[in-house]
Amino acid sequence: MGWITQSRRRQIMAKGRPMVLRTADGTTSVTLMGYAPPAQAAQIVDATAKTAFVCQITNTELAASGYGAPAALDRIRDGPRLYVLTDVTPVYDGATLCGWTLVAAGGETS
Repeated sequence: MGWITQSRRRQIMAKGRPMVLRTADGTTSVTLMGYAPPAQAAQIVDATAKTAFVCQITNTELAASGYGAPAALDRIRDGPRLYVLTDVTPVYDGATLCGWTLVAAGGETS
């Protein structure tokens, strides 16, 4: 395990929170730790964050669950908020896939 993988894992486990990632068709889901930094003051208008939801996850939990690779239109639940993924970017440590950056829109509460 390279230093990028160790650093990502340490940050996500220390600062992250449980989230649920679900496929677009709703047939498969996995609970994992995700780290989504809070909105900055410049991104808050009328007490609401006006920016995309960006979340970092490790590949370890995803691979262990058999979920497969996340894709656009999958959904991620962060507490009461549900987001739809618009972009998914793999993160590599050399040639090793170590995590994913998930970019989402929405944030509807249920």
